Amino acid sequence: MNIKIAIVDDNTFLINTVKEKLSFFDDFNVKFSAIHGSDLITQLEDNHHIDLILMDIEMPVLNGIESTAIVKQKYPHIKIIMLTVFDNDENIFNAIKAGADGYLLKEINAKDLHDGIIDTLNGGAAMNPSIALKTLKLLRNPLSIDNEKDKEDIKLSNRETEVLEHLSKGLNYTQIASNLILSSGTVRKHIENIYRKLQVHNKLEAVQKAKRNNLI
Repeated sequence: MNIKIAIVDDNTFLINTVKEKLSFFDDFNVKFSAIHGSDLITQLEDNHHIDLILMDIEMPVLNGIESTAIVKQKYPHIKIIMLTVFDNDENIFNAIKAGADGYLLKEINAKDLHDGIIDTLNGGAAMNPSIALKTLKLLRNPLSIDNEKDKEDIKLSNRETEVLEHLSKGLNYTQIASNLILSSGTVRKHIENIYRKLQVHNKLEAVQKAKRNNLI
């Protein structure tokens, strides 16, 4: 049995660590490694006869979750195990939604990694126990999936809410100022406060996040 594997991680030291763990097993053959999702997609074009990808999540250019969704669309036969340092709920949920077949932590030992890969190729789902537990919790409380971080207690003043509502209608600072009988400087200050409280960087993000949290 010759299992063809690709490793995707922006940290070459970690790529080598994973390679070393896999090198104990004759049935594994690491075909290539990539340093981010975009690099992976390019390499897959010439080499998509891969059985399984070990995918990091936090990467520049194209992260592991975005990459998983693209790979699954183009090459549905390739199995993907997320190999990550983090076991936070949002990542787990998004990775599973993107089509990941398993989710293991990077500190995993060689034997467990081997077993996880074999399980996944046989139609199972490799999951580190702490992640399996979190996944069960997510399934039991689907409401908590809706990104708890977004439901953080965002408190906007009445005036900020008014400004945001005007923004959502596509009005510019000057129009908002004249509608609310404020100076442009005051409107700008309100908008700065809104961005800070919502932790966003532009009008579109502010409006989307406010709607998601039923603020407007």
